[in-house]
Amino acid sequence: MAAKSTSTTKSYDGFTDEEREAMKERAKELKGTRARGSRAKADGEADLLAKVAEMADADRVLAEGVHALVKKVAPGLTPKTWYGMPAYAKDGKVVFFFQSAGKFKARYATLGFNDPATLDDGDMWPTAFALTTLTPEVEARIEALIAKATA
Repeated sequence: MAAKSTSTTKSYDGFTDEEREAMKERAKELKGTRARGSRAKADGEADLLAKVAEMADADRVLAEGVHALVKKVAPGLTPKTWYGMPAYAKDGKVVFFFQSAGKFKARYATLGFNDPATLDDGDMWPTAFALTTLTPEVEARIEALIAKATA
């Protein structure tokens, strides 16, 4: 007969509090999208900007910069939130997203790309990029990535 554990440590269910919160946000987003219908693009941008406004200063500056680049390079993308993060979709599918450093207590923000971005380059290519500051060089790289992702 196996002995019972008398450990008082908390059990770990596999998700952090931040991950659970992101999943709850995604469920709310899905419900909201169905209810919006044709207003989805305008309401999606309002939701995205509201999320950006909640961010810490450094993350907010990066997110605002990325948003401005998207509007310049790919104005046809649909802005929205995705798991509570600013994201941009094409034909209903999220192409890329901005994850603030504060979202999951990381040391840097991330610009991540999903499958619809088709950034394919041989047998291996990056799909996420650490982002710490927007310099003219970084902005040019982001613009090129957005252009390739939405071509």
